[in-house]
Amino acid sequence: MALEKPIDNRFADIIQLIKLARVNALKAVNTELITLYWSIGGFISKKIEQSEWGESVVTELAKFIQTNEPEIKGFSDKNIWRMKQFYETYKDYPKLAPLVREISWTNNLLIFSRCKTKEEMEFYINYAKLEHYSKRELDRQIAASLFERTVMGNSKLSPVVRDSNKDISNTFKDSYVFEFLNLPDPHSESDLQRGLVSQMKNFILELGKDFLFIGEEYKLQGGNSDFYIDLLFYHRGLQCLLAFELKADKFKPEHLGQLNFYLEALDRDVKKPNENPSIGVLLCKDKDREVVEYALSRSLSPTMILEYKTQLPDKYLLQQKLHELFNKEIPEN
Repeated sequence: MALEKPIDNRFADIIQLIKLARVNALKAVNTELITLYWSIGGFISKKIEQSEWGESVVTELAKFIQTNEPEIKGFSDKNIWRMKQFYETYKDYPKLAPLVREISWTNNLLIFSRCKTKEEMEFYINYAKLEHYSKRELDRQIAASLFERTVMGNSKLSPVVRDSNKDISNTFKDSYVFEFLNLPDPHSESDLQRGLVSQMKNFILELGKDFLFIGEEYKLQGGNSDFYIDLLFYHRGLQCLLAFELKADKFKPEHLGQLNFYLEALDRDVKKPNENPSIGVLLCKDKDREVVEYALSRSLSPTMILEYKTQLPDKYLLQQKLHELFNKEIPEN
C-alpha cells in the first residue's frame, strides 16, 4: 500500500497568495465590466436625451458590433438597452453608483428590473454583496419579499438579548418563509423538522449564510434524564450556539420554560469559554405579539420568538403595508 505524500507546509503561504490574487482578479474584472456597461449606457442615454441619436440607434449599434466585431459578445440590442436602463436607474443616486460595481451584472439586472424604490435596490445590493448570492438565490429572496419583511419586522427579543448584543436585530427576521418545504396545512412539528433538515441548503439561505448547522435532536443531559434540542446551530458572527425549538401551532408562554432549560444546559456543558452565551429561538406557526411581549418582558434568558410561513408572501400586499407604514401621519403632541 502506497504511503500518502506528506503535505509540504513551506508553500502554504504562497498558495494562499495565489488564491487571493485570483479572487482579486475576478473582482477587478467584474468592476471593469460593470464600469464599461455604465459608460456605454450613459453615453447612449445622453446622446438620445440631447436628440443627437434616435431610439433606433441601439438596434443599429448592436448590428454594427455583430457585423464588424463578431468576436465581441454580450452586446445584443436587448443587452444594450439594459445598459442604458442601468445607467438611468442609478445616475441620480451617487450613493448606489459605486455599490453596483461590487456585485455581478446578472444580480444587477435582477435588482434594477424588479425593485421599485431606491431603498429596496440599496437593500438587495448590500445583501447580495454580503451574502455572495448567486442569481438563483437573489431571485428567491426578492420573490420572498425579504426587503419588506425585514423593514416591517419587529422581532420580539428578551431584554437580555436586546441589551447584550446589538448585532442580533440584524441577524434575525421576524418571519421566515419555508415555501420550499411544500408542507400541508396543518402539519406536525416532526414534519417541519424533517423538512428543514432535508432542505438544509434552502433553510440556511433563508436564515443567512453565517449559520452553521450542528445537528438535529441534539442530546443534552440533565441529572439522570436526556433532553433533545430540535435543531442546533452555531453563528459565526455572533459567535454563539443557537437552539431552535419548532412549534407547529401558535406560541404559548409555557414554551419558553423548555427553551430556557436548554440554554442553561448548553452554556454549562457545551459552550466553549471563548464563545458568547447561547441564544434560544422559538419558531412558531403563529404568535400574538402582545402575548409575546408579556412573556419576554421579565425573561432573563437570551430568547426570541419568531414566525414561519409555508407559502411565499403576497409581495403586493406587503408593499402596500410598507407604503402605509412610511406615509402614516405622525400625531401632534
